[in-house]
Amino acid sequence: MAKSYVIGVDVGTGSARAGLFDLEGRMLSVAKRDITLFREAVSIVEQSSSEIWNAVCTIIREAVQAAGVKPDQVVGLGFDATCSLVVLGEGGRPLAVGPSEETERDIIVWMDHRAVAQAERINAMGHDVLRYVGGRISPEMQTPKILWLKENRPATFSGAWQFFDLADFLTWKSTSDLARSTCTVTCKWTYLAHEARWDQSYFETIGLQELVAEGFARIGTKIVEPGTRLGQGLTNEAAEAMGLKQGTAVAAGMIDAHAGGIGTVGIGGKPVENLAYVFGTSSCTMTSTTEPVFVPGVWGPYYSAMVPGMWLNEGGQSAAGVAIDQLLSFHPASIEATAKARAEGKSLPAYMSEQAALKVGNSSDAVELAAGLHVVPEFLGNRAPFADPHARAVIAGLGMEHDFESLVALYIAGLCGIGYGLRQIIETQANAGASVKRVVISGGAGASPLVRQILADACAKPVVAPAAEEPVLLGSAILGSVAASVFPDVHAAMRSLSRRAADYAPGGQEVADIHARRYQAFLKLQEVSRTIRSL
Repeated sequence: MAKSYVIGVDVGTGSARAGLFDLEGRMLSVAKRDITLFREAVSIVEQSSSEIWNAVCTIIREAVQAAGVKPDQVVGLGFDATCSLVVLGEGGRPLAVGPSEETERDIIVWMDHRAVAQAERINAMGHDVLRYVGGRISPEMQTPKILWLKENRPATFSGAWQFFDLADFLTWKSTSDLARSTCTVTCKWTYLAHEARWDQSYFETIGLQELVAEGFARIGTKIVEPGTRLGQGLTNEAAEAMGLKQGTAVAAGMIDAHAGGIGTVGIGGKPVENLAYVFGTSSCTMTSTTEPVFVPGVWGPYYSAMVPGMWLNEGGQSAAGVAIDQLLSFHPASIEATAKARAEGKSLPAYMSEQAALKVGNSSDAVELAAGLHVVPEFLGNRAPFADPHARAVIAGLGMEHDFESLVALYIAGLCGIGYGLRQIIETQANAGASVKRVVISGGAGASPLVRQILADACAKPVVAPAAEEPVLLGSAILGSVAASVFPDVHAAMRSLSRRAADYAPGGQEVADIHARRYQAFLKLQEVSRTIRSL
């Protein structure tokens, strides 16, 4: 009997990837395509849904061919994507969402902050729905962005046939099913999944009463849990584009970070004990609880937004891996270091991680390289626990050094700052009643053993590395396996397919004391920065 396989597709900020997995969780092939990011001014960031769809179809074909698998052996397909807003007119034609007037640029990317004023206005209204987003809505969420379109591009707003989260766009393109995932609409659109409804008064209060009058037809009337089989599977058109069989099961998808959570928090079989930490361009923390826990400044609690039947609190920072990139770019030695990294086919942070590891015998000792140097890496605001998009980075202790050793020190200080931000979220959630025992890490920025150890030391929790080489892709493949009825539900699939590879325990008492003192410095720098802004 022929073996069966599932595919997970992840559309990140800068690239789309497809991974083909067997039914034991092993990834047999992966394919990747870069995708274009259009930037204007400071806050506008856009993409093209047509480009992304073409990239997705291409990489699925390549992943199947690379694994030597027949198309009819692929039984399920799952998608995850950034929580970006796709705007389509009648017939699915793209609509321009910004001043470029280019219709192909029909996506407002998650990191786009054009709707800061709209978000602040919504927050000032204090609607009860905001309880489920940590008390304050973010400009990275979709209702402020749609309100921005209404106020700044009224023709686009009125001409929009559908407003999609990117993952829901991909499942619609694959199946012609307009169903939305509880993950996307609950986390980014204010859908109340625990009550299975949109709150009409919220949309009327903030000025989007048109969506109410239309019965929410443009943002979703059919909401299903991630992993639910959609439509009749792949349409003939989508199957031909992907090189797969018509009718192949397609799962309701997820936001990319949440797929990483699905691919990791099942390790050990107890999601409530594990904080999923996705460390990529941004960072995302996801904590699962059996009952709702309200944490000021932390998004949620969201019902069935990640693990079906459980509540989710979501934190993290808008700039994480990209914050390290930005930090290193300030240093005079970064130009030469970047050239060396490229010569070895590596990113600068990956190269820095290797070089820093060579300088210390024990990864826990790396913090000593950053003595006297402190970084609060909030270049793009504080997502949690302050929900403050106006926060900015602080660097303290810089001298006149130009050498490579001082670049290493800056790199380590930046990593420590990322770890202290994680620690702050963990402690804030624990104080509210959502404690965790360990951090399960995924994402490209957290791939190195040195980074994992520094994070464990800085956040004072064990860090677990999953066996999956690509946990986010595995998470999406898990959804595909459930849609194909390989497993009865997501819980069973997680237990079967998620495994641990390594554990990084926090360092001993001496290391703990160093990080405790540095963490206090981190908190004070945050406080001083807020005070200065208030002046």
